[in-house]
Amino acid sequence: MNKLLGRFALLGALAAALTACQSIDTAQLNKVKETEGTKSHAQIYCAGTEDCEFERYDQIRILNAENQRLEKSAIKSGLLRLKQDKKLKDPNALYLSVPAGSHELVIRFYPISQEKAESLHVIHKFKAQQRYTFKMYRNRSKQPSSLLNASAPEPLCVDLVQEQKIIRRFCKPYNVLNGLGEFVEKKL
Repeated sequence: MNKLLGRFALLGALAAALTACQSIDTAQLNKVKETEGTKSHAQIYCAGTEDCEFERYDQIRILNAENQRLEKSAIKSGLLRLKQDKKLKDPNALYLSVPAGSHELVIRFYPISQEKAESLHVIHKFKAQQRYTFKMYRNRSKQPSSLLNASAPEPLCVDLVQEQKIIRRFCKPYNVLNGLGEFVEKKL
């Protein structure tokens, strides 16, 4: 009985420590203030799935894939912002505020479950004072096709939206032979 109580106490302490770490990260992100320099930055959001995460911005690691914790270097970089009235544990709570220019971005989407991530690697030239959203969806087409093709899942697509206009589209078709595919940019 004492062993069982000891285990519960240990689990409770671990849960409290994780919650405290998230609270500290949330507090640090809430302290980030806009300056004259950051007012001209581009804002980058992700949407479309229950949860999506920014894994890397150029060479700065943002989120650790194993423990789902923000990297300290990402917090100190001043790139991360917390959406208004959101907490770090809320889905899609973070967005990026980045200087204008060409940058590499890696985003993880979770279209099915938290165990299965789809990663998108993009290099894009972001413009100053613009809002960008990477939005994932299933491309459900109503075209007649063979039974084999019709039984395959619809392709996953990610639109890059600048303000209200779709400027780029990436789709990951399902390959009926091996089930695997990669995101490929489609012409608009």
